[in-house]
Amino acid sequence: MIARIWHGFATPENASKYEAMLKPDVLPGLDKVASYKGSYLLRGDHGQEVEFITVMLWESLDAIRAVAGENYAQAIVPEERRRVLSRWDERAQHYEVVQGPRK
Repeated sequence: MIARIWHGFATPENASKYEAMLKPDVLPGLDKVASYKGSYLLRGDHGQEVEFITVMLWESLDAIRAVAGENYAQAIVPEERRRVLSRWDERAQHYEVVQGPRK
């Protein structure tokens, strides 16, 4: 399994608006892709800005490439979300998941 990790930042005034855009789907229609295994949305308030981290879980890098293309590390930030973010990572990072949550 591969974790795709990306960071975006919003002003405190825009943070709740941006968060609402990510619920219930991080990206529209993504939950219909069989190789997509779910995601986590993390929020950190840091005074002058609010950081959002998305951790999207995928079956493999090939599964990500099938959705995002050969330039799969390029961040996908829809235009309406760009309007409420103050800055964001241009590229996502990818890591092999070697251990998941323990019960």
